[in-house]
Amino acid sequence: METYNFLGLNTQQDEAQIVLLPVCWDVTTSYGKGTYRGPSAIANASSQLDFDDYDFGDSTKKGIHMLPKSEAIEKHYRAALPFGQKVINYCHSHEFEDPTSEIKEAQQIVNEESQKMVDYVHYFAKDFLNQDKFFAVVGGDHSCPLGLIKALAEKYNGDFGVLHIDAHADLRNAYQGFTHSHASIMYNVLQLDLAPKKIVQVGIRDYCGEEKELIDSDSRIKTFFGPQLFADHFRGKSWQVQCEEIIHELPNNIYISFDIDGLDPEYCPNTGTPVPGGLSFSQAEHLLRVFKGSGKKIIGFDLCEVAPDPSGKDEWDGNVGARVLYKLCGLV
Repeated sequence: METYNFLGLNTQQDEAQIVLLPVCWDVTTSYGKGTYRGPSAIANASSQLDFDDYDFGDSTKKGIHMLPKSEAIEKHYRAALPFGQKVINYCHSHEFEDPTSEIKEAQQIVNEESQKMVDYVHYFAKDFLNQDKFFAVVGGDHSCPLGLIKALAEKYNGDFGVLHIDAHADLRNAYQGFTHSHASIMYNVLQLDLAPKKIVQVGIRDYCGEEKELIDSDSRIKTFFGPQLFADHFRGKSWQVQCEEIIHELPNNIYISFDIDGLDPEYCPNTGTPVPGGLSFSQAEHLLRVFKGSGKKIIGFDLCEVAPDPSGKDEWDGNVGARVLYKLCGLV
């Protein structure tokens, strides 16, 4: 069983206030692969972080424990991966054609295995939430946290909001025929029986017409598009004011879903679907700072889509990911 040691800590599971579940999964990534190795990249780079954060102090005192890789999830990943790649390859070469019966069968296999991954994450989340632990997911692609969000929806009876930091709206219905596509996570969150009251999206700059129609028609969604945020900033609106406006849109209980590609690609060059024009690290850091000062409560979070340099020579993506993860832990 592969184990991860975030920050080089030896905090045991029963002593930890914060429990992190690594979900090694990139079955549906439609552009660049590699986020399967995100948890290991983050853990490996984290050993050189200092603990005393300027804003949040020493969060290691709360106790942070990263669970080992789940063998059950790994089994479903291996079962789904070749079929996912078959579908993705077909979609790239037959973009405007209906899927063949063979491709439909492959989509069904991926959907079944992906649902099992979601169910396992839900099981883990329920178990640790019942132990009064703060539970978070470290992906993996952005399909990974749905089970956790579902568990929190059940715990809070839908009385929460989602702060969604991302380059993409992730509101596609079963993108490429995958129910649990990385591009469908927020659509799926809205379909939960106990869906959150509000999804507030920040930094969105890549979306399709179907997603824009949903944003415009569903009052539960408030999107702060990246280009508009920057245009307003260039015209004189401060980032402080913008952050206050973002946090104001959210209810008191907040789940944070942080896709690393919400940042500018200089901070995450190997992420699967990079888009220029994202937030700087300092802007994201200040948004979390304003959130902390608002008095609102974080109930869970995920960090997804971190992917290491394929050559293994450069830890930059893991380094940035580890720092974002530690900042998120500081909000607890």
